[in-house]
Amino acid sequence: MNILESIMSERQADAESAKRRIPVTELQARSVGRVHRSLIGALAPRRGTRVIAEIKKQSPSAGLLRPDFQPAAMARAYEAAGAAAISVLTEPRHFQGRDQHLREVREAVQLPVLRKDFLCDPYQVYEAAALGADAILLIVAALDARRLKTLYDVAAGCGLDVLVESHTADELKRAMELENAVIGVNSRDLKTLKTDLAVARQLAGMISGNRLAVAESGIRTRADVEDLERLGYCGFLIGESLVSAGDPGAKLREMIG
Repeated sequence: MNILESIMSERQADAESAKRRIPVTELQARSVGRVHRSLIGALAPRRGTRVIAEIKKQSPSAGLLRPDFQPAAMARAYEAAGAAAISVLTEPRHFQGRDQHLREVREAVQLPVLRKDFLCDPYQVYEAAALGADAILLIVAALDARRLKTLYDVAAGCGLDVLVESHTADELKRAMELENAVIGVNSRDLKTLKTDLAVARQLAGMISGNRLAVAESGIRTRADVEDLERLGYCGFLIGESLVSAGDPGAKLREMIG
C-alpha cells in the first residue's frame, strides 16, 4: 500500500467515525446561509499572477514546515500580499491539519478558501461546506471514475467549486470530463514524493484552452511561475516554499512578481 492509499484508508475510517457523531443533516443545516466566494472567479483571466497560497504545518516529504504555526495570521499575510485564494490542509496525521484551521482562516480573510484533504466520501464534502470551505480538492489518482463523479456532483449541489488534481496524462483526461472543474496538475510523484516541473510542462499541451488550469507542487521561484504561465497555467497552488519562508507574505509577493 503506497502513502496515498494509506491516507485514503485512514480518511475513510475518519469519515465513518464522524458519521456516528454528526449526521449529514446537521452538516447541511450548518452550511445554510454560507456566502460562497468563487475560486473559479478568483482564477478568471486577468492581469497578474494568481496564487492559491497554502497553509499547512507539515508534509510527508518535508516534515515540520512551521513550528510557530498560526493559520489565521498566515492567511491575513497572504491576503495582504495579493493571494487569489487560500488552501488549508485539514488532514490530521501526515500534515497535522485540523478542521479548526479552516474555520479560523475563513473568519480571518475575504478570499475563497479551498479545503485540501484526501476526500473519498460524500460526507466529507458536506463537512467541507459546513466548515466554511468555498472549494474542495479531488485527487483523480485516489478515486475511481464513479466515486470521482459522485463527489463532484455532491460538491456542485453544496455550492462548492472543485479543483480536480491529476498527475498523469490518463488522469488529466478523466479530470477534463468534469466540465466545470478547475484542472490541477500536480508535479509530485506520489510514490517517491519528489517533484519535477517537467510533469506540468508536459501535460500543459493536453489542457483545453478554455479550461482554468492550476500548476501544483515544486514551484519555488518567480522564474518557475513565469515559465508555467507561458504554457497556459492561470494559477499556482504553492505551499512549502511559502510556509517555510521566514516571511511568507514577502515570499508570496516575490512569487507574484
